[in-house]
Amino acid sequence: MTLILYELGGLDGRRYSQFSWRTRLALAHKGLAADVRPVAVSDKQAIAFSGQDKVPILVDGDTVVSDSWAIAAYLEQAWPDRPSLFGGPIGTGLSRFVNTYVDRSLVPQLVPLVMVDVVACVGPEDAGHLRGQIEGLFRRSLEELAAARDTDILGFRKLLDPFRATLRGQPFLCGAQPAYADYILFSLFQWARIVSRFELLDPADRLAAWREAMLDLHGGLARREPARAA
Repeated sequence: MTLILYELGGLDGRRYSQFSWRTRLALAHKGLAADVRPVAVSDKQAIAFSGQDKVPILVDGDTVVSDSWAIAAYLEQAWPDRPSLFGGPIGTGLSRFVNTYVDRSLVPQLVPLVMVDVVACVGPEDAGHLRGQIEGLFRRSLEELAAARDTDILGFRKLLDPFRATLRGQPFLCGAQPAYADYILFSLFQWARIVSRFELLDPADRLAAWREAMLDLHGGLARREPARAA
């Protein structure tokens, strides 16, 4: 039975959800294909069947799984004979930590830096929806949030130090080969790459080389998505 993945779609077919990219790469890691269906961020009716209002959503027959972490866990359980996303229970626990750190420490630092660019990549209704959400959360306009990003980016880069240090001794966060923890962190850079021309990393940063390697994975899956700079 065909897997179906619901994810955010923007102008010119852009697939800009960082969380959906975690799922896309997890599917590729497992060697699984999915029928990808884009939805507008403001169109909650299109995904009402899932019992909640966010993507990604994976549909496997009668099974509906929402949330990128829950989808990864489902893929690992449903296809145990395919390459592992976690490498066993210990790796699952460590990947959960990475997921939590990225979502609670990195995402809140990154959103103010590039969200002003996101609204230019979606239609007017979605742009209004996103602007209202983020400006209500930060109590500042998107333009005000972005005005200080040339200096605020330094704080974001500092938060990346644990990953940078890890990559001094191995090519990927998960060791000799990438796995789900790599996909979690990479999703932020892929999101920024798709929606913004603002550069998150110094070219000499060890993470910049890792990002290039991640873009080449699975036949260049992530690299094929057009960058905003292009």
